[in-house]
Amino acid sequence: MTIGERIRYLRKTVLHVTQEEFVKGLKISRSNIGNIEIGSIGVTDRVISDICEKYNVNETWLRSGNGDIIEQLTDQQKIMKYTALLLKDTDSVVATAIKNFIITYEQLDDTSKKVLEDVALKYLENMKRGQ
Repeated sequence: MTIGERIRYLRKTVLHVTQEEFVKGLKISRSNIGNIEIGSIGVTDRVISDICEKYNVNETWLRSGNGDIIEQLTDQQKIMKYTALLLKDTDSVVATAIKNFIITYEQLDDTSKKVLEDVALKYLENMKRGQ
């Protein structure tokens, strides 16, 4: 199976999406993905990276057919991945707020950081108890 055939298999059989749905957020046109799938044009490293990032695809499988199709991530890895994706969106109000919070946190002295961490832990405890 070629890389184009693997992309088509991923799109149709694993994700069950149309070419139009598949390319949303990939910075590639529907016609380009169609040409990649049938082998008329090659696929760039950027497109491979974008597919793997957006759809949690194992890059080794996409390139060679070896390994699991979907990358197996721990819960912590998933949180880090989706946080990174969120922070990439420079137009997002949430991303801007998170970035400003991190910058502010880094400007605090160690005592203030500890107080803030204690407040956050207390907040989480209250959330778990439904308060």
